[in-house]
Amino acid sequence: MENEKLTKYKDKRDFVTTPEPEEGSGPQAHTFVVQRHQASHLHFDFRLEMGGTLKSWAVPKGPPSQPKEKRLAVAVEDHPLAYAGFEGVIPEGQYGAGTVEIWDKGTYEAVKPDDPEAQLESGKFSFVLKGERLKGLFALVKTAYSSKSWLLIMKEKAR
Repeated sequence: MENEKLTKYKDKRDFVTTPEPEEGSGPQAHTFVVQRHQASHLHFDFRLEMGGTLKSWAVPKGPPSQPKEKRLAVAVEDHPLAYAGFEGVIPEGQYGAGTVEIWDKGTYEAVKPDDPEAQLESGKFSFVLKGERLKGLFALVKTAYSSKSWLLIMKEKAR
């Protein structure tokens, strides 16, 4: 249920103060979005629509742009689907305070279409991004360092 999956997200925010969406509908299935987030430190938030929410990772150095390039991606709480269209300023004193803007968006396709959530749970998920900037074969691979530590890898550019 979406409400249960969004508990951590909602617990970190005061929706009277922040313009971030609390809930709501959003993108069609298999949407992705990358948001440039100028908070205490500039980073990029990589989000995949999956299972009724946006699975989310903070990518400090931005998504990879060349084949074989790897970027640390730190898993953060799931976000509501409506967040895929969010741009704005999160006020000071709120979690993630700073400016959020959409850097890229599009759709993704799982390389193995059977149960992408289970693949992600297993620690390795390969997918093709079809965005405005990001196009090609990518993978998310969980590292051994911590349960939140992943690598976002560009395997090959779209031809």
